Amino acid sequence: MQIIDNPNRHNWKELLKRPTQTVGDIEATVNQVFEDVRVEGDKAISKYTTLFDGVSLESTTVSFNEIEKAIKSIPLKLQNAIIQAKQNIETFHKAQKTLKVEVETTKGVQCWQEKKPIQKVGLYIPGGTAPLFSTVLMLAVPAQIAGCNDIILCSPPNKKGELAPEILFAANLCGVTKIIKVGGIQAIAGLTFGTKTIPQVYKIFGPGNQYVTVAKQLATKYGVAIDMPAGPSELLVVANNTANASYVASDLLSQAEHGTDSQVILVSTSKTLINSVAIEVEKQLAILPRKAFAEKAIANSKLIYVENDNIALDLINEYGPEHFIICVDNASFYTNGICNAGSVFIGNYTPESAGDYASGTNHTLPTNGFCKAYSGVNLDSFLKSITFQKISKEGLLNIAETIELMAEAEGLQAHKNAVSIRVKDLKQ
Repeated sequence: MQIIDNPNRHNWKELLKRPTQTVGDIEATVNQVFEDVRVEGDKAISKYTTLFDGVSLESTTVSFNEIEKAIKSIPLKLQNAIIQAKQNIETFHKAQKTLKVEVETTKGVQCWQEKKPIQKVGLYIPGGTAPLFSTVLMLAVPAQIAGCNDIILCSPPNKKGELAPEILFAANLCGVTKIIKVGGIQAIAGLTFGTKTIPQVYKIFGPGNQYVTVAKQLATKYGVAIDMPAGPSELLVVANNTANASYVASDLLSQAEHGTDSQVILVSTSKTLINSVAIEVEKQLAILPRKAFAEKAIANSKLIYVENDNIALDLINEYGPEHFIICVDNASFYTNGICNAGSVFIGNYTPESAGDYASGTNHTLPTNGFCKAYSGVNLDSFLKSITFQKISKEGLLNIAETIELMAEAEGLQAHKNAVSIRVKDLKQ
């Protein structure tokens, strides 16, 4: 890992760049796949599944028999672990339910807001080098709590044309209504336009590689909403000399092993800790099964020394990490001061892995600095707010002049007339 000593603020933007391709490098490919799927539907889906995933499928829809077979293949201990994680995620997301907001803004004018589920949602579950069945829980559990009617799951098949049994088990457990063996750009395009086998949805959720991220952003051009731009994983740890170097190193590597385009950063006011963490990273990296992935991610990663906590906090808010771990004795300074982070983990015994799997919080989070404007997935992500109003005769008379004056000032005479005609009747 690259050690950077007290970087100048003027260089922070360059220093904190993510190791990702620009949209321009990817957009042409994504546009081509989208156009082909829009025109040719399942034929294009099949073509790109063969091209990108190296498999030709007779059917992309997962059958009941496949689900039954998957359930039987999973050890009981793992089944119970997935069930416990689901329960914790359920508990946290159920707590996010809010009551109807109702208020009389002025006498006779009643306004209220109700939340309704998004009827059709698409869940994208990354496969590839690590089938993320935990993401099924993170997306399907709140979708089910929200009351979404159609929950469509897409995930790329392996070379045998199958999905990981754990993905099928989790999807079945969480009430997914249809499971489709399609991944990558073509899955997002299918959910956007709809095909004979892939239902069109109103909103697409889930993380993915850079191509999937750009595809989701392109989907919005065609009127389909997305949860957020969620690309390659990233983690920033702030730690001082009270931290445990081996713990910090393990957290950095836990995200580095996601993929070669992941990024991890340590910010510290202690040069001693930085050196200790660098040694620990090399030691732990050597025995990781996914060493090849983690090694390349570590090459994109940095250990940054700064003089004090104020500088550290400014730098962290500038970066806006997806995951932010605080391992310092004055944790409240950072919890009170952090403005830009997807999810925050506090203390030596709160590894980021807990949020990835079983603490209950959601692990589908904005990356690439998008946490400056986006929230991570939560219950409200699967709901939309509808406002209602009911005005009595007295209520209309109370606000009529205000409406008429404002409408006239904007030059919208018909708006004024819609009130004036009613007021005239009420005053007769």
